[in-house]
Amino acid sequence: MFKSLIKLASAAALASVCFVLPAQADADDQNALLRDANRVVNHLRSDPAFATARNMLQGAEAVYIVPHLVKGGFIFGAEGGEGVLLHRTGKGWSTPRFYDMGSASFGLQIGLEKAELVFIINSKRALRGIEKGEVKLGAGAGITVVNLSSAAEGATTAHGGDIVVWASGTGAYGGLTFNGSVIKQDKDANAVPATGPAAQALRTNLASIW
Repeated sequence: MFKSLIKLASAAALASVCFVLPAQADADDQNALLRDANRVVNHLRSDPAFATARNMLQGAEAVYIVPHLVKGGFIFGAEGGEGVLLHRTGKGWSTPRFYDMGSASFGLQIGLEKAELVFIINSKRALRGIEKGEVKLGAGAGITVVNLSSAAEGATTAHGGDIVVWASGTGAYGGLTFNGSVIKQDKDANAVPATGPAAQALRTNLASIW
């Protein structure tokens, strides 16, 4: 009887480890993504285009940060990356939520294998589309995207430019196109709110400049 109890206890312990380890791995991945997103915000600060981006963000509805947009090797050879979305609240920025981005082609410049992106979301319809779970970018889908440039600020004051994209590593913003790209909610990652130190650091960093 005693030996049977030991076996049952051992099996229960093993089962609990099997459940805990994947959950812990997911939490570690999320914290790493949040830390990378924080790094991207710091990189944006040092970019000459930051002043323009900062002006736009004064009235932005939300930001979507993709620390690693990878060219090739992402789901059957397509391109994409993982990102975090934060929207404005009455007290600053919301708890980060996780969304994936993918496309058959982002039109990255020749020789560019990856980039850091900040999507400045200017319209409620663009934010609602993303928060519903999946949205396709491009004029044909009703969500227009322009790249950050001297002309981008003027574009957002008209009815275009639902989203303005800042990107590092391109050398020229005109080298990026996002028509047909899809942003989709990561339901598993969002099952537990991101409220740890890495999430709070990202919210604080955003609040300090926007």
